[in-house]
Amino acid sequence: MPTLTYRDALNQALREEMARDPDVFLMGEEVGVYQGAYKVSRGLLEEFGPTRVVDTPITELGFAGVGVGAAMVGLRPIIEFMTWNFALLAIDQIVNSAAKMRYMSNGQVGVPIVFRGPAGAALQLGAQHSQSFEAMYAHIPGLKVVMPATPADAKGLLKSAIRDDDPIVFMEGEMLYNTKGEVPDGEHLVPIGVADIKRAGNQVSLFCYSKTVSLALKAAEQLDAEGISAEVIDLRTIRPLDLETVFGSVSRTHRAVIVEEGWPFAGAGAQLVDEIQRGVFDELDAPILRVTGADVPMPYNKHLEKAAKVSPEKVVLAVKRVLYLE
Repeated sequence: MPTLTYRDALNQALREEMARDPDVFLMGEEVGVYQGAYKVSRGLLEEFGPTRVVDTPITELGFAGVGVGAAMVGLRPIIEFMTWNFALLAIDQIVNSAAKMRYMSNGQVGVPIVFRGPAGAALQLGAQHSQSFEAMYAHIPGLKVVMPATPADAKGLLKSAIRDDDPIVFMEGEMLYNTKGEVPDGEHLVPIGVADIKRAGNQVSLFCYSKTVSLALKAAEQLDAEGISAEVIDLRTIRPLDLETVFGSVSRTHRAVIVEEGWPFAGAGAQLVDEIQRGVFDELDAPILRVTGADVPMPYNKHLEKAAKVSPEKVVLAVKRVLYLE
C-alpha cells in the first residue's frame, strides 16, 4: 500500500467521492484558489471547477446554511471550516437545522452533509484556537461525530461520511495533517460506528481517539518495557460509540483508562465511563480513570500549554494507578 500523509489521504477521499458522485461539492473559506488552509483541497478547483469547489467569504453561519439548504434538496455538500473553533459561529445551522430536519419533517427531508475541518490544539495558538468540541456535538441527537487518527482511517471514514444520509461532524486532528501511514488505494471505506484495536493487550484498556491515539500507543510502548500489557482501542467515532468493542476489551483486561484531549467536565470520556459501568460493571477490577486536558482555557505560554495537554507520561501514571502500582 502507498504511504500518504493524513492531509493527502483526505484529499484523495475528496477527489474520489467528487469524481464518483456529481452531487458532491466542497464549500468553505480558501478551499479553492488557496487550495485549503491546510492544503487538504489541493488541486480540486482545477479538476472540478468553481461550481463544485466554492470559495466563500468569512461567513460561517452563511455558508453552513447554504450547505444545509443544498443537502435538503438532494446535493451532498462538504462544508469546510478553517477550524472547528470558527464553527461556533455556525452552530445554529449545525444544531438547529442539520441535526433536527429529518425529525421535524417526519423523515421526509434528510440532510446528507459533512461539516469538516481541524479540531483541538496545535502549538501556541491561544485559548480561542485550541479547543476540543466533540463532546458538545456528540450531545446533539441527529449528529454523528467522527474523529480519525490515521491516514487510512481519515480516508475511509471521510468517504463513508460523504455517502452517509445524515449530517456528520468530521473533526480532523490539527496536529495530524503531516503524519504518515499506509493507505489502501481505491475503494477504501471504514464504517462509521466501528472502533479499531490498534494494539492488543491483556492488563488494561486504553480508550482514545484522534490525536490521543498516538499518545496512547507511546504510553503502551513504555508500559510494555515495564512488563505491563496495554490494549489500545481507537474509538474512531464518538457518536455512535462502538460499545461491543469497548465492552469486549474491558472484559479481557478488567481495567480501563480513557484518554481524551478535551476538558474533563462533561467530556466524551465521561459518557464512555457511564456506558462501561452500566454495561460491564462486574468485569471491572478497578475504578475507571480519565486522562484529559486541564480544566482551563488553553495557555499561550509554551510551558503552561505543555502542562495543560495530555501526554504519554500522564497515561502511564493513570495505568499504574488502576493497576494499584502507584
